Amino acid sequence: MSFNDNSRLDTSQVGSGGGRGGRGVAVGGGLGGIILLVVAGLLFGQDGIDMVTGGGQQQQQQGSITSVEEQDRELAERCQTGADADRYDDCRQIATVNSLNEFWGAYYPEATGERYQRPGVMLYEGVEQSGCGQASAAVGPFYCPADTSVYLDVGFFDQMRESFGASANALAQEYVMAHEVGHHIQNLQGNLGIAQQDPQGADSGAVRVELQADCYAGMWAHHASQPGGSVSLEPITTEQLADALNAAEVIGDDRIQETTQGRANPESFTHGSSAQRQAWFLTGYQTGDIKACDTFRARNLDRPAGMQS
Repeated sequence: MSFNDNSRLDTSQVGSGGGRGGRGVAVGGGLGGIILLVVAGLLFGQDGIDMVTGGGQQQQQQGSITSVEEQDRELAERCQTGADADRYDDCRQIATVNSLNEFWGAYYPEATGERYQRPGVMLYEGVEQSGCGQASAAVGPFYCPADTSVYLDVGFFDQMRESFGASANALAQEYVMAHEVGHHIQNLQGNLGIAQQDPQGADSGAVRVELQADCYAGMWAHHASQPGGSVSLEPITTEQLADALNAAEVIGDDRIQETTQGRANPESFTHGSSAQRQAWFLTGYQTGDIKACDTFRARNLDRPAGMQS
């Protein structure tokens, strides 16, 4: 179990189809999906450029796709409470989005003095068109700054289990969405472009962007499990926390490179090592403080200043 059963879900905060046009650069997935077109092919066996430019084969026939309105109506009927979120993966993502918007909607203006703007969130199956090109489960969840939206194929959690050996239970799934919304927070802050300016290396801007998004995901978990809120987590158990940390571990650059090419090459890192991803998620979770997530000023990415021993 994860969300309180009496939580009331708002499905209007997500969409289930109706892709957008435009072009942009999609930014990192919580599972190493795609950042700057560098690692998509390595991780998922697909050319990242196809994803961002809209290339590749269309995987669904137009006539077979249920209308957007019907999909949204089905979600609204099936995803109504926290109990539904604990039963279905897509309802869990809706609950997570609701909780993230509630948290950041209150925290962000207080911390920054600026207005919080909700991200778009698209849950889909198969193929979807984003402002950064074609999205699919093969490239993983990602945030597209061109249309300020998160894209996630809920079937990707099966891929997490099969390809990465992650348990991918409740909090691990929520961590993925919280990481992507963390990129939206960075976009609001004006930090997201640092990843493009310095795209590779163990100490690169790209790695710092990704680790900060992990820290922001931990911040959400810290606050979402506290009493109050219309959509809230039950107290996080040691087992659930371990599950989220396992997800962070299996998608570290070093772990993925060792699995796919036999050795880790820090010069090509784009997301950070397993230990770093775990450490920064824990920093956010333990402190709940956005100031502790300043990866850009951190001298040692292996040991965040805010992390408790």
